[in-house]
Amino acid sequence: MPNDRKITSTAACISLMLEGCEMKKVRSNSRMYNRFFLLDPDMRYLRWEPSKKDSEKAKIEIKSVREVRVGKKTPVLRSNGLSDQFPDECAFSIIYGEKYESLDLVASSADVVNAWVMGLRYLVSYGKHTPEAPEAGHPGLRISWISSVFHVADLEKAGQIPVARAVQLVKALNPGMKVSTIELKFKELQKAVERPGSDVACDLFVEAYCDLCTRPEIFFLLVQFSSNKESLGLKDLLTFLEVEQGMEGVTEEKCLEIISKYEPSSEGREKGFLTVDGFTRYLLSLDCSIFDPQHRRVCQDMTQPLSHYYISSAHGACLREDSSWGSAGLGGYVAALRVGCRSLELVAWDGPEGEPLVSGGRSAASRVAFRSAVGVIERYAFEASDYPLILCLTVRCSPGQQRLMAQCLRKTLGPKLYLELPSPEEAYLPSPETLKGKILIKGRKLPPNCHESEGEVTDDEEGPEPWQRPGEADGQLPGGGGRRRLRLSRELSELVSLCQAVSFQDLKASQRGQRYWELCSFSEVEAGRLVAECPAELVSYNKRFLSRVYPSPLRIDASNMNPQDFWKCGCQMVAMNFQTPGLMADLHTGWFRQNGACGYVLRPALMREEVSYFSANAKDSLPGVPAQLLHLRVISGQNLPKPRGSGAKGDVVEPYVCAQIHGVPADCAERRTKTALQGGDSPVFEETLEFQVNLPELALLRLVVLDDDYIGDEFIAQYSIPFECLQSGYRHVPLHSLAGDLLPHAALFVHVAIADRPGGGKGHRRGRPGRKGRRLREYTSAKATGVKAIDEVFRAASQPLREATDLRENVQNALVSFKELCGLTPAATVKQCILTVAAWLLRSESAPSVTLDLAQQYPPMEAQGPVPELLRKVLTAYETTIHTSRTLIESADAVHSKLLQAQQAGMDFHKELHHLEAQEGLKGRKLQKALESFAWNITVLKGQADLLKQAKAEALDNLWQIHNSGQSCGIGRNGSASPELSRGRAPLDPVSETEGGSDTGSC
Repeated sequence: MPNDRKITSTAACISLMLEGCEMKKVRSNSRMYNRFFLLDPDMRYLRWEPSKKDSEKAKIEIKSVREVRVGKKTPVLRSNGLSDQFPDECAFSIIYGEKYESLDLVASSADVVNAWVMGLRYLVSYGKHTPEAPEAGHPGLRISWISSVFHVADLEKAGQIPVARAVQLVKALNPGMKVSTIELKFKELQKAVERPGSDVACDLFVEAYCDLCTRPEIFFLLVQFSSNKESLGLKDLLTFLEVEQGMEGVTEEKCLEIISKYEPSSEGREKGFLTVDGFTRYLLSLDCSIFDPQHRRVCQDMTQPLSHYYISSAHGACLREDSSWGSAGLGGYVAALRVGCRSLELVAWDGPEGEPLVSGGRSAASRVAFRSAVGVIERYAFEASDYPLILCLTVRCSPGQQRLMAQCLRKTLGPKLYLELPSPEEAYLPSPETLKGKILIKGRKLPPNCHESEGEVTDDEEGPEPWQRPGEADGQLPGGGGRRRLRLSRELSELVSLCQAVSFQDLKASQRGQRYWELCSFSEVEAGRLVAECPAELVSYNKRFLSRVYPSPLRIDASNMNPQDFWKCGCQMVAMNFQTPGLMADLHTGWFRQNGACGYVLRPALMREEVSYFSANAKDSLPGVPAQLLHLRVISGQNLPKPRGSGAKGDVVEPYVCAQIHGVPADCAERRTKTALQGGDSPVFEETLEFQVNLPELALLRLVVLDDDYIGDEFIAQYSIPFECLQSGYRHVPLHSLAGDLLPHAALFVHVAIADRPGGGKGHRRGRPGRKGRRLREYTSAKATGVKAIDEVFRAASQPLREATDLRENVQNALVSFKELCGLTPAATVKQCILTVAAWLLRSESAPSVTLDLAQQYPPMEAQGPVPELLRKVLTAYETTIHTSRTLIESADAVHSKLLQAQQAGMDFHKELHHLEAQEGLKGRKLQKALESFAWNITVLKGQADLLKQAKAEALDNLWQIHNSGQSCGIGRNGSASPELSRGRAPLDPVSETEGGSDTGSC
């Protein structure tokens, strides 16, 4: 398709088909042949040439077409010999005839595919009648609205308006579009009709608007769901929202509300139709965001101990630039607090006027008054979040000025200060919910046996060296030096309660002797060593204690460490330089969006439960956690800005999209689209990227738009979002600048499909090798601990573990087979499958009668008369799906109960575990291995129990979809949706956490 040819109507699609074009015809032997395809002038037949067949055989009658499939969705196109030879977006198939044969084609581009698919679907639905011209019939709904807009702007009622006014009118209706683009379009059209001048008539304005403001990818999508040619009715919109967007509980009233809100034409609003303009507005709106609206508010359990959360933490928030010579200001504190930061660092020094100063660096410019900093913090502490704020004090001043600090904190913060002493009877810190509205002071504390007004404590906190006063030259040390010791005043010491800073020795000593209110700080170098050498022990340590990781002093440019490196081991407070933009800041900002941007994010259950197995450096699946498959189709970009420093090369931008998954090592991956050549600021990518995500709770997706033809900076825009916040379906991604600011009107249009989500099916790997199959079994099997009594308990659980795995896999495999035979992806819904089968039958006068008996909870699908081979396979796959689902639903509760009983029986040995292991003579590495095996077994049992319960809920949901779709599409009989079935997912039973930290040494 020529670059300048834009499809904005079904008439344009038919026109392209009548002209014809060359495509590759794929044979069942996996060979491809170049053929010229075209639509007959009478629009009754699709023909191709040259062909060895005579002309009467090298054609398909349009009325015999059952379905048009986009992508590699037939056995021929899925064959291994072809799967990598062309992209999914360039393939489509025509299912036709009484035997449901397929004509498999590969086009030169996704645009050509879309045009042919739209044209064929139109002809199949409406016959050979030519699509109405824009001036008449139903498409006039849009045209009449555009015309009415023109007439309102025609103030002189002269039948034409000045070009400048026309440009501003189009700009107002499409704010992201460049004025130069609109002006050029009017000039082109005026020249084409030989009407140059300073005024624009209504017909030319309508044509310009349609050319400029119709996004083909959205128009194709609308026509795919439309039952009245070029707009969506209430039922069309309801189907789109349920089938593609994964929305639950959608009603026609809800659809009417959407139409009323987004449809620009009054006639469309009155009649309940959504034109392409209204549909575009809806897809661009916040109501259709890629970010799940549930996560825009606090949605996680906030009653867990403080150590069970990631906490948004700032390092050197008062600095505006680098950590050596950057100037300081109070704006940094305000900015950090306004985005939900819940941990601020205050490095206090002696001030020349007797007033302590807060400093973040070595230069004299990097100082602000302590009193001013505390005042600003008090004012903005709870503007963005009500949950506790932790002030990390690093003291570099004399006891006299420390007393002034204490007085200032008490006076300014008043009742917000949390001063209650921790209770030795407790085992965990209080929850964020309990500490709402409170400010905690983290710092050193005098020992209990010190009764003087001040005392000496060890000071190995982060921050500049104690002998480096602000303004001193780097490296000038006064005489003495030696180990850091600090004279600490009692007044300041008494402000520290739940966050007492202590020196870190090693993980074993800390597990043994550290108290839950004590907190250790680690430099990123030391924390990195622990992550590399003993990740399991670090995760276990962080189940009970808070840990803070601060940047290396070598980062004099205030660059940021990768927070994911430490989050994966459970470190709660990874201090970031909020003033420094870039990848690491994007990850931090994106991560803390997921819980109402309140500054607290609940860690995965594997990192919280007393006994659980979690390998932070895992490079494969995790026990008890189902891997999920993300299908990300990057469709197009809108209003992309030019990269910084790109002025030297003019207006040429050649963008591509890089999708990154950040998380545990098993999940870290990067894929990119092809470069959109001459795509300008609104390129089309049409490419699908796939990722397997093994630990979704710790994964984050970052989309980066880059320039492939850059001079200077290649960065264009980015967006980072936690995996758990992704919404499935067609979504727009709001884009942000390098500094994190929202770019007006800039977006990516994508389609998201995720396995194991509402609206999505199970991920499935075709042709899984036996070795990988065995590895999967290992992740659902118990391991020997070396203690006979314990191993007998876990050995008895082998049978229910196998049963649980078989029940889930049987349903999964049956579903995937059913979906593929229906021409759908593994991420499709059962409802889509039923609607597809119904569509086949409705398009054929001689099709067999197929019905669903909705009077039964497990409705059989029955056919009357002879059945074609493909339909017979579909019916068989459906029957297998129903049978395996019924077996799972009826067996799940009993197997689930056995798994929980085995888990509880294992947990009964937990407190005596060390004693039992000692009796068996296990020491050193063997002991550690036994403890890990015990934690593994408990994790596998709990995980498989949860997965089985979830699988039962999904199976019941699939039955609901069958009843619902069977009734709505007309092939169901004897009733409506079964009253026993519920659309909602059953919640998982939480596993209680035993008081006290894990003493197994595993995580």
